[in-house]
Amino acid sequence: MKKDTELVNRKADHLQINLEKDVRSALTTGLEHIHFTHEALPELDLDRIDTHLTLFGRSLAAPILISSMTGGTAEAETLNLRLAEAAQSVGVAMGVGSQRAALEHPDQVRTFQVRRVAPDILLFANLGAVQLNYGYTLDHCLRAVEMIEADALILHLNPLQEALQPDGNVNFAGLSKKIETIARALPVPLIVKEVGWGISERTARILAECGVAAIDVAGAGGTSWSQVEMHRAPNHFLRQLAATFVGWGIPTVDSIFNVRRAAPGVRIFASGGLKDGLDIAKCLALGATLGGMAGPFLKAAAHSTEQAVDMLRLTKRQIEVAMFACGAATLADLTPEKLRWSDRPLANAPLPQE
Repeated sequence: MKKDTELVNRKADHLQINLEKDVRSALTTGLEHIHFTHEALPELDLDRIDTHLTLFGRSLAAPILISSMTGGTAEAETLNLRLAEAAQSVGVAMGVGSQRAALEHPDQVRTFQVRRVAPDILLFANLGAVQLNYGYTLDHCLRAVEMIEADALILHLNPLQEALQPDGNVNFAGLSKKIETIARALPVPLIVKEVGWGISERTARILAECGVAAIDVAGAGGTSWSQVEMHRAPNHFLRQLAATFVGWGIPTVDSIFNVRRAAPGVRIFASGGLKDGLDIAKCLALGATLGGMAGPFLKAAAHSTEQAVDMLRLTKRQIEVAMFACGAATLADLTPEKLRWSDRPLANAPLPQE
């Protein structure tokens, strides 16, 4: 029972810390080095810019993902419902936070169930991949999907975060084989994501071999979960340990390049420090299918559904204006050729030819 209580308390702590503390990484995303080439004569009508796409059988009005954040507490239920209402209103995708709390505490299931206000959105279930080494099976994955009527399942990877938690789940040995088993057997697409430290070429290659449908790079440059864990550490030793890793990770831009090079057939979801629709547009031009943000939407939803809707509409319009001003009528027109580099960062190897 003590461990059960700790799990719920941890979810509440994470939510409060993300809303109230400075938990930014010491690294940047790399997007600050990238700019669109401005077209003074775009030969386009802004009102006809098309940001629609179809993904996993769902139609989206814009390539925006409300990244996985929360669940498992009463406050999280309110936030999830507001975010889902906003996603339904604007026509974008959404992921819920880790559903382990709900699988182990049936009374928490309702905090994740957002279909009642968002029947049409592209919705992602979410579990920690490492739980497959701690007794979780395909059945748990199926239950997570069925619990919220999800269109796909996210398994998140967070080895550093687990290493910084008291009694964290740190056995990641042999995990790829279990991910592959889930990917092959699950009746919905499997997405694997980091939580804010990015994806290397090696990891991208392994995940592609596992058969995942998409990789969410969740690169460094935004929320640092080492900082989150620092704020909730129970003693000085763990606070010092967590603080050490404020500059750890692979920036978002480099992570996108890593997946493009090592797993060219796998869809990319770009997240990790994206702050607006312009950042999302840059990631789309680099090869991403969706751009995900968490913090801006979470803070808006903390006020009201209406503010979350306004934030989503602003993000969508930012993408549209960026496309208009660089001469891209459709998402397919957003290509690397639309970009210029002010100071090319580490991701300096050429991308594979399509």
